[in-house]
Amino acid sequence: MTTTTMPTMVAAAAGDLASQPRELLHQMLRIRRFEERCVELYSAQHIRGFLHLYIGEEAVAAGVMAALTRSDAVVSTYREHGHALARGVSAEAIMAEMYGRVTGCSRGRGGSMHLFDKATRFYGGNAIVGGGLPLAVGLALADQMCQRPLVTACFFGDGAVAEGEFHECLNLAALWQLPVLFCCENNLYAMGTRIDRAQANTDLRTRATSYGLTSVAVDGMDVLAVHAAAAEAVESVRAGGGPCFLELQTYRFRAHSMYDPDRYRDKAEIAQWRARDPIDALAGRLRDAGELSEADLSALEAAVAAEIEAAVAAAEAAPDEAVADLHRFVYSEVPRAGMVDHG
Repeated sequence: MTTTTMPTMVAAAAGDLASQPRELLHQMLRIRRFEERCVELYSAQHIRGFLHLYIGEEAVAAGVMAALTRSDAVVSTYREHGHALARGVSAEAIMAEMYGRVTGCSRGRGGSMHLFDKATRFYGGNAIVGGGLPLAVGLALADQMCQRPLVTACFFGDGAVAEGEFHECLNLAALWQLPVLFCCENNLYAMGTRIDRAQANTDLRTRATSYGLTSVAVDGMDVLAVHAAAAEAVESVRAGGGPCFLELQTYRFRAHSMYDPDRYRDKAEIAQWRARDPIDALAGRLRDAGELSEADLSALEAAVAAEIEAAVAAAEAAPDEAVADLHRFVYSEVPRAGMVDHG
């Protein structure tokens, strides 16, 4: 396989808008407002446990998901609310899961870090750093063996690059030419550790190119650039060109989690990245192109607000799982072939 390395970040060309820029803006607004509402609900103790916010990184989820088909698979991380929403998991099912209600996408058993939805082929939500990588390789292997022309998109953070399974999975994917799109969301911090304090070489593409993968760095704050790069990579992977690696250079505006006091980042750095807000950037670009009016934006905001409040109301009204059902799904209830069911 020919290895392609791009020394500069892919950026959307001036005036070259994606075919669905309004929809990309809509998806980013859904993710942002959903998570802002989750902050309020968490502070009011309606949502418990861990909560890792995606605020600031919305362009990655919206841009990549728009390049996939409904039949493709997605494997995510513990910071996955945005991925799930953009993938098509309903806000109602996600919010109910955050509340721990039985109507949640994981029947209330997973919570914030373990969203799952078979219908959209959304396979987590994984709490372990890098834990989704082997799952993605397995899903891609299954598709390859069944001769299905599908792609598995696997999301992970820059911290996962230091994990052994990252190297094992990229090596195996390249060796067997598996249809995987590896999406590294490089937000510069692995929890509280900045990348240049943990990685001797901060050009993460070199890890992928060392295994022979096509590797591209993308401005992860530009949703049109993300969409363009993802669409090209997906087309290559689907055509049998082997796995691809996207380094999506982005930034989380809030702390690692709601428990994190965020004392390890300089406020000026956060302000600098906030000035590149992907939602504001696309909205401004569409306004300049005459594609979006203030009335249009207000209508989008109103639709998003209505969707989220309906999801909250449904979660509030949904029941907890019955105590009698708590042992369900702990073990398989279907005997394996050749095994005797002793009741």
